[in-house]
Amino acid sequence: MSTPVIVGFSGSLSSASSTRTLVEDAIKRTVARFKRSSETYDLGQVGTDLGSARSLFDLSEGGRHIVDRIVHAKALVIACPVYKGSYPGLFKHFFDLLDPACLIGKPVLLAAVGGGEKHALMVEQHLRPLFGFFEAQTLATGVYASGQDFADGRLVSPAVIERLERAIGQFTPYLERPFAPEATFSGNVTPLRRQPENLAVAR
Repeated sequence: MSTPVIVGFSGSLSSASSTRTLVEDAIKRTVARFKRSSETYDLGQVGTDLGSARSLFDLSEGGRHIVDRIVHAKALVIACPVYKGSYPGLFKHFFDLLDPACLIGKPVLLAAVGGGEKHALMVEQHLRPLFGFFEAQTLATGVYASGQDFADGRLVSPAVIERLERAIGQFTPYLERPFAPEATFSGNVTPLRRQPENLAVAR
């Protein structure tokens, strides 16, 4: 099975959330522009063992498969819901399990969904520093949406759509240039850390 070029990941536990809708919309628009393969996952698909996991080896096979897809993708779209002013604890815990070197230089479109405009800086204040730690190449334009930007399960806000399109355009240097053929999924998650350093107490 070939590894998708673009992987979307929603930090919501629900597959029917506004966060998942935003990720799927971003992925659809990115695929339409660059004609690359894609897959989308959400936090709930990682598995119920995520909260007690102290390393990636503690995750189910399905959870490790998602990690493998994220690590080997050429580009990522990552969004999470705003929970009490920041990202959810399980979302952070998922990334706590990853090796610090596994996302170096990877282009990432960052997005968040909150209940209102008061959380509009969530991407800049919380998500961007997190992925800065991983030395990922976060796109300059972050995307924030609130509940009023969705209707009937769709993103409908012209302003948010325009910002999303601008962010997607920033994938151009990474997705239009030639790169090696897509890797074949081996069933192994790399790189792994058997003893995560400074791992917070499992939530």
